[in-house]
Amino acid sequence: MEVDAFLADSAEAVQGKVYALGIGWNTVYVRALPSAHPRVSVGMTIRVPYTATNQNHTVLLHLESEDGERIPLGEEPSEADEEPKQVFELGGQFNVGRPPLLPPGDDQVVCLALTVNNLTLEKLAMFHWVISVDGTSLKRLPMRVQQLTQTLTM
Repeated sequence: MEVDAFLADSAEAVQGKVYALGIGWNTVYVRALPSAHPRVSVGMTIRVPYTATNQNHTVLLHLESEDGERIPLGEEPSEADEEPKQVFELGGQFNVGRPPLLPPGDDQVVCLALTVNNLTLEKLAMFHWVISVDGTSLKRLPMRVQQLTQTLTM
């Protein structure tokens, strides 16, 4: 399988297409740390080979630091008396069928968008969004967290 992906301010997958706003950035500027970035969306297309159609597949997305440490994406909702659990990956399963007139050897395309709201960023560094399908890492999207520098004009 092949994955094409991008970072965006917002993205949705609707009826086999990805609709996105603020596409193609790779740097988050912060004034101070820790900082909460309001929204990060990862839009993606997965090319499913002819021989891999009509099968269940699992796609997962996680964020890694430079040293491979997984970064929490948020917390699971919990009951009032329970300690919240951190979420380190997003994803799900997909199964794309093979239409009757699909020529042998042609790929099918699956479009997806995954969004993280209020991502807590705790250090200035290079991070990577890692997309894996069926346990194999297929795409790494870089995202640098950088200090916002302020220039004074007089």
